[in-house]
Amino acid sequence: MAPTAAVTATNSQPNAPLVIGGRRFSSRLMTGTGKYPSIQAMQASLASSACEIVTVAVRRVQSQAAGHEGLMEAIDWQRIWMLPNTAGCATAEEAIRVARLGRELAKLAGQEDNTFVKLEVIPDTRHLLPDPIGTLEAAEQLVKEGFTVLPYINADPLLAKRLEEAGCATVMPLGSPIGSGQGIRNAANIALIIENARVPVVVDAGLGVPSEAAQAMEMGADALLINSAIALAGDPAAMARAMALACEAGRTAFHAGRLPVRAEASPSSPTAGRVGT
Repeated sequence: MAPTAAVTATNSQPNAPLVIGGRRFSSRLMTGTGKYPSIQAMQASLASSACEIVTVAVRRVQSQAAGHEGLMEAIDWQRIWMLPNTAGCATAEEAIRVARLGRELAKLAGQEDNTFVKLEVIPDTRHLLPDPIGTLEAAEQLVKEGFTVLPYINADPLLAKRLEEAGCATVMPLGSPIGSGQGIRNAANIALIIENARVPVVVDAGLGVPSEAAQAMEMGADALLINSAIALAGDPAAMARAMALACEAGRTAFHAGRLPVRAEASPSSPTAGRVGT
């Protein structure tokens, strides 16, 4: 078993940078490049979100799939850190091969030292749920090859710990199925992952509105990855800004500490010294 990945993020201060694989980021909101109505809408949304990490589907870029033509030229890779992803891979072997292609894609963007990969192994074409066994197999191999692995997983605390022990730089549990907009349906398990993780926890998939983004950060998540909720909004750039604000608000609230939940009401004004007493 590979040594446990070093702690790369801290929850000690609300304004502390997000650190993944030794690289520091000011923004804790990651976004994507798919599903936008146009390249221009994507560019406006990236700017509005102030994100610093953007995920790119390697296969779609290489094949010039619809909506991805000109994508590489449309993004300022001097400002944005590329997160190649293995979307469309159904097996560990496919994902490893595409991850290697993604590393070359990052080099073409001028990021010679970029070893990041968002690992997706999804054989389920209906519900798009990740394969835990294939994900772990691929992660172990990619870590051996020097990749900074960010694995997309079901909200499984035991798998999250195994991936951390394998050397993954983060774990990325889904809130609910990809693109569903169902919000956080696995709150108890995500809370356990956050409690036990020594690497950043990035909630990925299913968030639909800013209140759900804030909820994930209030739980103690280190970052969020949001694509569909922004790209498919009526005004993607406005939604990107709203998600960024929610991410910041949720993290600040987590550090502020919420009031205890009570079974009964508790008056906000003092009872001593009331008129007539």
